[in-house]
Amino acid sequence: MHKTKMAYLPMLYLLLIVSGPGLLLTACGDSSISPQGIAPPIGEPPGVTPPPVAWLPSVVSGQKPGPALLYAAAPKAPQLENVAPWTAAPILVSGTSAYREGEFLYQDYLHDDRGAAGAQDPNDPFLLGGDHLFSPKAGTLTYPSDTAIYANNAADFVELRVKPLSDATAFRVSLNTLIDPARVGFTIALGSSATALAWPNGAGVSSPAQYFLTVHGDVIELRDAATSQLIAMPNASVKVDLERRQFDLRIPHSAWNPGTGKLRMAAGVGLWDATTNQYLQPSTTASATVPGGVAPSRSALFNLAFRYREPLPNYTVLGAAYTIGDAAAASAVEAKWWREFDQAAALRLGNVSAFFAEVDFATLLAKATDDSAVPKTGVLVRIFPSQFSFGQGIDFTRSCARSALTCEGMQIGQLQSYSLYVPTTKPQPAKGWGMTLLLHALSGTHTLYNGSKYQSQFGERASGSLVLTPGSRGPNGDYIDITEADVFEAWADVARHYTIDPDWAAIAGYSMGGGGTFKLGGRWPDLFGRAMSAAAVPIYTEGSYLPPFRNLPLLTWFGTADGLCAVNVMESIERSTAAGLDFTYDSFTSADHLTIYTNNEWGPAADWLGEHRVDRNPPHITYFVDPRYDSARAGMAADHAYWISKLTRRTDTAVGEIDVRSEAFGLGDAPGLGAVRTPAVLMGGAHGPMPYERTSQALGDVPKTPVADRLVVKATNMATITVDMQRAKLTCSAVVDVTTDGPLSITLAGCNRVLSLP
Repeated sequence: MHKTKMAYLPMLYLLLIVSGPGLLLTACGDSSISPQGIAPPIGEPPGVTPPPVAWLPSVVSGQKPGPALLYAAAPKAPQLENVAPWTAAPILVSGTSAYREGEFLYQDYLHDDRGAAGAQDPNDPFLLGGDHLFSPKAGTLTYPSDTAIYANNAADFVELRVKPLSDATAFRVSLNTLIDPARVGFTIALGSSATALAWPNGAGVSSPAQYFLTVHGDVIELRDAATSQLIAMPNASVKVDLERRQFDLRIPHSAWNPGTGKLRMAAGVGLWDATTNQYLQPSTTASATVPGGVAPSRSALFNLAFRYREPLPNYTVLGAAYTIGDAAAASAVEAKWWREFDQAAALRLGNVSAFFAEVDFATLLAKATDDSAVPKTGVLVRIFPSQFSFGQGIDFTRSCARSALTCEGMQIGQLQSYSLYVPTTKPQPAKGWGMTLLLHALSGTHTLYNGSKYQSQFGERASGSLVLTPGSRGPNGDYIDITEADVFEAWADVARHYTIDPDWAAIAGYSMGGGGTFKLGGRWPDLFGRAMSAAAVPIYTEGSYLPPFRNLPLLTWFGTADGLCAVNVMESIERSTAAGLDFTYDSFTSADHLTIYTNNEWGPAADWLGEHRVDRNPPHITYFVDPRYDSARAGMAADHAYWISKLTRRTDTAVGEIDVRSEAFGLGDAPGLGAVRTPAVLMGGAHGPMPYERTSQALGDVPKTPVADRLVVKATNMATITVDMQRAKLTCSAVVDVTTDGPLSITLAGCNRVLSLP
């Protein structure tokens, strides 16, 4: 050990010793996949600006908290673009309609193209490789196996628009996937009738209608619904835009004129068979050219529009079903995760009369704006454009393995979804809503918590928090690579549409989402005030993300009978206690991996999360650098935390560990008061009283220490460190004591000085 005074850096003192290796955390629920190619990030369109700075985290100097992607502008999204005569901004809230700028818009759900509830196709890739235990679909229709054409998504509505013109009525249909327009068809039922009438071309459904407008490829047909007779339309047109995946139609008034009244409208989309000039008929099992999963009605439609009341899962039913101990059965009972449950039931019977809109052409002609049908609070499913696109549709081969460190997810397109809960019982706080990330579990989707108390109790706590559940591009991305990027892209999108208090944020999640809480909380600790994990426990192997929780209190719920995650709990508790962390472990007696979730009572966790704000500039920081979890293509480099940044390792054979303290705050570490065990009972859930044992360590009062212009650095396997001297409250003449196990370069930001240790 030796201390050196560097002559060319006056008043900077160094202390060099050799230290041991670091630790790395893993948690149950991790999974990843190797990349299979990536398109470059999509550029920004003119006029698109980043989220308001005031609504995202900010600091006075140095690196902003979290990844750069959180602060990026919205990307260009061709499917959301307008070309004349279309001008209205999209709704982007699924299952809703609005009148904007003389246009009627309907916004559908993404990836809800599941068709009728019929006979299960035994070769359905959704079942074989999809890993959707807690996100089963209600519909059974499967796409032909020729993914180059159908991409498991070719009949998925994104949006439908209507606009009256001077001499015609314009319609625009946007699809999620459009590879070969001749292989897809859609029908719009116009007007009403006394009884439900069969849709044409083998659609296999019926509803009231006066006319049926059917489009496939560049062919457009208008039929009298009662007689099935074609109506001449010499000036009708259909234009297909492959880039925007849109069909743009013109129906001349000479053939059909909706007038100025209200018009009943329904619509559905399916695949087209050019050889028979009808919808492609499903069979029992899909082939390269035929859909599978046929229903009794033999409905050929995959997706219906105007579904405003698709039900949410009923957690009372879910909890009761789970008492039999069969997770698959419990989930299937409430197969409403993709918001296509009612669609599947109606298509099974073939009568789709329940799904329609009354379009008011007087409102359209007046160019009035009416967003009253778009919900402002409660459970919302929102659509946003991602920076990343890997093609079109669903690629089940990209189901993320549980070993690699890269993952794109099954949902490879640009448009992605997330669920957002907006408080219903509270007004927006003056500083804006809180932000709570609630990460979904393995085999779930962004809708996993919709309708649950997990979501609502977290949202309605304190003065009110938004609760964001990102889609993570599929059921098992494990918040790695592109699926981690999805979290921050969704957060940025929320900031574009809602006022957020940037200093009030928390992170939570179940199972894989609980592992994601440890992962993201450890990688980006300066984004959150508190963290809550359920059904996931940190496991110490070669290292740990837990030490970065020095300034991030952690609550963990798990079951003693959880064979997936209730391991090494005592070791985690011992290490957390020794590290002086503020932690709580609640161990539920005899609960297995899903008991806590299906119990659906989260009041104590919501109270614990409270309204705690982020400390962006703590006096003492501990952080681990592990680039294995970084993604250059996603711009996800966890190389900074609080007021230290540009952290690099000397060697890539081990993690880097950095511990820094600024004595300029005049504050020491609050002492850990030791782990304490107390019994408790969780009341109010579906499973009745649930006893648990709480093991927690509270921290004592923060001691005051002499204020000193001194920085203390302890580093293991670190090559470079940058210190923001302003945020650390240090001057450029500060004393720097360094303990390291090898060569280290420390940049004192704002001081034009670099401290180099040999």
